[in-house]
Amino acid sequence: MRNLLMTLSYDGTRYFGFQTQPDGNTVQDQLEAAIRQLTGEEVKIHGSGRTDAGVHARGQTFHFQTSSQIPVERWRHALNGRLPYDIRITDAVEVPLEFHSRRSAKRKTYRYSINGNRVFDVFEQPYQLHHPGYLDVMAMREGLAYFIGTHDYTSFASRHSTKQSHVRTIYEARIEVDPGKEGAGSHEQGIIHIYITGNGFLQHMVRIIVGTLLQVGEGKRLPEEMGRILEAKDRAAAGPTAESKGLMLWKVEYNELRDFPAVSDNTLS
Repeated sequence: MRNLLMTLSYDGTRYFGFQTQPDGNTVQDQLEAAIRQLTGEEVKIHGSGRTDAGVHARGQTFHFQTSSQIPVERWRHALNGRLPYDIRITDAVEVPLEFHSRRSAKRKTYRYSINGNRVFDVFEQPYQLHHPGYLDVMAMREGLAYFIGTHDYTSFASRHSTKQSHVRTIYEARIEVDPGKEGAGSHEQGIIHIYITGNGFLQHMVRIIVGTLLQVGEGKRLPEEMGRILEAKDRAAAGPTAESKGLMLWKVEYNELRDFPAVSDNTLS
């Protein structure tokens, strides 16, 4: 048996999340169907984590074991020819049998994008929350800083979370603003990207953090309230859950992959 780790990007608009659900079409379903078409095997893939319905990914990862002897450099091309247009394998690498895409992950980064301009971009609107009202980005940065470190994130987790522990560590959190087209009026705020990197995330955690930060940006909360909300360990203390479409799983990092270079763009011909 071989253990293959793959990186993929997908537009989550049409899917009920990454992980297989009883009622619906998921990214995992599409991947397993493509592998079955290619090898004839009924495999179960294991993702680095779940993403909710409507959430996108730029660098999701998954692994699976296979008896197929297809060379690793051929998998990307072969699967992409069998996948829908909105799911693409970007890298493939063979890893040790004990490697696990979720348990072996060291850092995950999510990005949430907010369009702060008066008019949304029709081409980017499936991937951005449109917020034409004024946002105090400096205050949002102050509020975001409270999340760095190890905390109990019960206040920022779905009430339906089944995790035994809500303690997570956030290594880095930052806001970057793309001002957009040169010459835009002063009422245009550009695209606001919120990046959060941690050792793991709870259900809806990033979206609740963003929904609460938006209240800070709107002047409805003070930045220092973030600390008190964390201490409350009560979902009712935090703000609303931001829309799923603005969220993207940006990348997953592993220490073990240094000796396993991924497939490069010029590997396949």
